[in-house]
Amino acid sequence: MKTSIIHARIEPQTKQKAEGVLRKLGLTPTEAIRIFYKQISLRGGLPFPVEIPNKLTASTLGKSRKGKDIQEFDSPDALFKSWDK
Repeated sequence: MKTSIIHARIEPQTKQKAEGVLRKLGLTPTEAIRIFYKQISLRGGLPFPVEIPNKLTASTLGKSRKGKDIQEFDSPDALFKSWDK
């Protein structure tokens, strides 16, 4: 069986986090990429939904990337309590 090589540049932190998850799943990065490509081939598209965010979501994401209008909580319970206000 012939194989092809894929080269990709990925941010080091993203790579480290993803490979940590893959290790927990018992997969190598190569196996994960092979599964991903196989699913794309079988489904004729990405194996998960990809959507363009609406205006509100895009605005919120843009603000959070800039560190604007961010709320931080000490615990999940504190976050949930803030929703009741």
